[in-house]
Amino acid sequence: GDTAGCTFCHTSPEERCSTCHQRHQFNPAVARKSEQCKTCHWGKDHRDWEAYDISVHGTVYQVNKWDLTQFDMSKKLADADYVGPTCQYCHMRGGQHNVQRLSTVYTSMGMSNADRGAPLWKEKRDTWVSECDGCHSPRFARENLQAMDEACKDAGLKYTETFKVAENLMLDGMGEPMPKDLAPDWSGQH
Repeated sequence: GDTAGCTFCHTSPEERCSTCHQRHQFNPAVARKSEQCKTCHWGKDHRDWEAYDISVHGTVYQVNKWDLTQFDMSKKLADADYVGPTCQYCHMRGGQHNVQRLSTVYTSMGMSNADRGAPLWKEKRDTWVSECDGCHSPRFARENLQAMDEACKDAGLKYTETFKVAENLMLDGMGEPMPKDLAPDWSGQH
């Protein structure tokens, strides 16, 4: 379970080239496409692909990805002038393979409660803003980062509130599991 659920994705890309470069087609142009990130970064516990795909950046990519004048994946990321950013364009520009250098560690459901005032987070946040200001103003990037902070705070409050409701249901004796024939499966279907 650990191997299939965690270890398969959670190893360093520097150690496993085939994470991004398909094993049988070691082609940088393939690795520059956002869909390569989708291999690991999608689903209930990693909604990165879904967030990107429905964002303005992701929409621009999806609409234009077949047009080589808009997205020429044969060019190195540092040389490319894409009409909108791919995952790799921001996270790996210049051949950078440390994808997490731009991570602001916005994990879902309150699982990562890092002190964003700590020096480590200031440096990461400044790096994140400087990456965005290649296309946007620093003010725009900082305002969006602040909006994400607020969204995380709101989500944390909702998460805590939900657990309190569940706890109260258990205390009231109403926490019995749903009958198997009515319980939804992992995809929300019955």
